Amino acid sequence: MGIIDTWKLQLRTTFTDGDPAIPQWQFEFENGDDVGFFPVGSAVWTVHSSMTPTVAGIRALLLQTLHPGAMAGVHAHSSFREEPLGRLANTIRWIFTVTYGSKVAAREGSAFVQRLHTRVKGTYTDSRGAERPYSAADPDLTRWVHLAFTDAFVAAHAAYGGPIPGGTDRYVAEWAHAGHLMGLEDPPRSEAELREQLAAFDGELRNSDQVQEALTYIRRPPLPRSQRLGYRILFAGAVATLEPRHREMLGLRVPSLGPIPLPIRTAVRLVLGVIRLGLGPEGPAEAAAKKRIRRLGGTADPSIA
Repeated sequence: MGIIDTWKLQLRTTFTDGDPAIPQWQFEFENGDDVGFFPVGSAVWTVHSSMTPTVAGIRALLLQTLHPGAMAGVHAHSSFREEPLGRLANTIRWIFTVTYGSKVAAREGSAFVQRLHTRVKGTYTDSRGAERPYSAADPDLTRWVHLAFTDAFVAAHAAYGGPIPGGTDRYVAEWAHAGHLMGLEDPPRSEAELREQLAAFDGELRNSDQVQEALTYIRRPPLPRSQRLGYRILFAGAVATLEPRHREMLGLRVPSLGPIPLPIRTAVRLVLGVIRLGLGPEGPAEAAAKKRIRRLGGTADPSIA
């Protein structure tokens, strides 16, 4: 196997928790008797089929750590220390299922995640120093995670992607499907509502030793040497898109890329282009979904259903 082939294989396994084979579940999006929630060319399909979710995933993890309830669940119940890429692979699977799967697959996948969340329980110290119980299925935590992902997708694509059909408001409204599928009532349906709901959490957010421990794994995941510089650039790109108040709470600064003589935006776009080259112009999940939609002769319904 040549150097390029080895690099491509390592790149693919980063997103599949070390499995060199393309996961079978990605090909299964060809199955199903409905066309799904999102049409080809919709705001959600456009953003999620680009490379900007690579940056958005890092940004979402950074933001999520600031809620002590969410952080307590990850700290006590997640294997992020031993298998940080495993959590990434599981998150990718759910996002792909909602984006590219049939409505039946999206509902079943979300119900499965909800059942897992009911087992994640414990206590945490809130931002006021009080001890509180939590469950990953709590509506407030579900909302926080949805907001963090939505905000990350929007911010990363605005910084490093192209135009969104219908703009940011359309994306937020379409991705409200994901919130509903996870049992969330009244998810934001516009950028203004997204900003308002995020701001409502400001008093609950805090830095902590747990946050800083998680940051060490997010900053330096166990990647092959060939991917470390690229990840450093993507991490810098994610940090640069954070709201100043969130960046300050995390103890992060808009990073300098040191000896790299490129602005962060240019460098991030270059790395994303290289990743696209390595993974190919269209992933198997997207290709399988298009086959299902063509077979059914329809387009997905972008309205809430």
